[in-house]
Amino acid sequence: MIDMKQLKDNVSNKLKTPEEENTSVSSIKEISPRSNNTPMAIGSTIHIKGDVTGDEDLIIHGHVEGKINLKDHNVIIGKNGKVEANINAKQIVVEGELNGDLNGEEKVVIRETGNVLGNVISPRVTLEDGAMFKGSIEMEPRNNKFSKKPEKTADSKNNFKVNSNDSKAIA
Repeated sequence: MIDMKQLKDNVSNKLKTPEEENTSVSSIKEISPRSNNTPMAIGSTIHIKGDVTGDEDLIIHGHVEGKINLKDHNVIIGKNGKVEANINAKQIVVEGELNGDLNGEEKVVIRETGNVLGNVISPRVTLEDGAMFKGSIEMEPRNNKFSKKPEKTADSKNNFKVNSNDSKAIA
């Protein structure tokens, strides 16, 4: 019989801490200052092909190919991490290499050591001096009252009006 608690303890003792993996501890604290749980780590010798989902924060030091969907949690790609995936998470920090699109519900940070090839969608984006980035950035607050496009209506003379606070007649 396998004691899962003992197995988990043995594995936890073998895993490197974020400090040992050369991940910026400030990145972890910046992302989840209220979290008492240690984020799950994918070690530098681990290679994953497929979809990654879960209900906790994630630090990637190894290689991941596929999709990463942690919508309510945070993802950090460590300096040695290599990811070929689209990422959907609450907050995303890239210190290593990423080839894929980023969708950050709150923010995306590309550190000076980060190298990103892909598009970013997030209300807050930070590109540090020295960061490598090729793609597009779309920054729109999630609950922006101005995000709706004005509606056009026609009056009886077929003149169009834009219905917004600053509406002007359009002929």
